[in-house]
Amino acid sequence: MEVNKLRVIQDYDKLSEELKEQIKLVYPEGYSQHLIEFRNSKGELVSALPFETFEKIYMVRMSIRRAEQIVDNDDDFDDDGILREDVKEKYEDEYSDIEYLSENENYDAD
Repeated sequence: MEVNKLRVIQDYDKLSEELKEQIKLVYPEGYSQHLIEFRNSKGELVSALPFETFEKIYMVRMSIRRAEQIVDNDDDFDDDGILREDVKEKYEDEYSDIEYLSENENYDAD
């Protein structure tokens, strides 16, 4: 993907439902283990989940604790924090034509 994309730091709660669903496909085992840390423009240390689309590179701001809460409170994930298979299949069908989802796999720690 292009290097000169717009970089956006955004809170998870402010993302569209569509982007949240796509992020779940890229990170089906939860978010906390995929967080990265960087310094923002003010020099503050920020932790965020990276996610790239055709137009933007998102840094979805969240702490480890918040990442765990998001998954715990989301019915799309099972009790072990894994994206439920029926939900995964639904989102895969819905977003099968979006090529950048497979390109996000480089963030996957597996």
